[in-house]
Amino acid sequence: MANEVVGGQLYLCATPIGNLGDITLRVLETLKQVDLIYAEDTRHTRKLLNHFEITTSLRSLHEHNERFRLYEVIENLGSNLSVALVSDAGLPLISDPGGDLVRAVQEAGFTVTCLPGASAPATALLLSGIATMPYTFVGFLPPKMTARQRALQTYWQRPETLVLFEAPHRLLATLRDLLEIFGDREAAVCRELTKRFEDVRRASISDLIAHYAAEAPRGEICLVISGAQPVEIEVEADPVQLQQRAEALQAEGLNKKQVLKTLEKESGLKRNVIYQALLENDAEL
Repeated sequence: MANEVVGGQLYLCATPIGNLGDITLRVLETLKQVDLIYAEDTRHTRKLLNHFEITTSLRSLHEHNERFRLYEVIENLGSNLSVALVSDAGLPLISDPGGDLVRAVQEAGFTVTCLPGASAPATALLLSGIATMPYTFVGFLPPKMTARQRALQTYWQRPETLVLFEAPHRLLATLRDLLEIFGDREAAVCRELTKRFEDVRRASISDLIAHYAAEAPRGEICLVISGAQPVEIEVEADPVQLQQRAEALQAEGLNKKQVLKTLEKESGLKRNVIYQALLENDAEL
């Protein structure tokens, strides 16, 4: 079925994250047919368009001009032009500009559609060998140490797998912060995804630090970190205190089932532990 591009519509188009062969047929057809393409870095996107012999008019849309460009895009859509938005790699809006544009276009009454494709976070997650569900995509951490550590402290008790981007020159610093705050969990460094020198290294955080201290990392990096494991807290039952509280509850008129339920809620102990402790103290329920 032929891909039909409609005027007055914004198309969010996924581009390859490394291997040009990962672009979809639907994206290629759309980029050829739309009236305008907006890109984060026109020089980067021009190489992609030239490779596939696409001559569509190309304009920039990045974090410094997005507020200005969104009015231009809405005006073009109002003139029944079709517009595509691409990022340098992967899906637009994922740690890239475009969020304000999509919201503004929708509020102006125009249709926005997404043409899915390559995604670095999803690719890294699948290749990491670490639990894929549930997971949280963090994006880039703050570059400065204090802000980065503060950000990591909000995630250290989270049970889900974390996926984040990191620059090669900051990888070691981030791994050391992770070791200090998260402990020595399993993690995976995924580099140069879909490219010739793709590399996925899964190990403890301390082993990853040792490796990259000896061999400086290169290329674009996704870091996948296993989630926090639940901590079992052993609570010791005090039979005397439980008996005294049970007698007080019975005096209030609560029956056996109600007493056990109340003790369970108040103490945090499991019902069978409470019951056993009361039996050991010869308490009567």
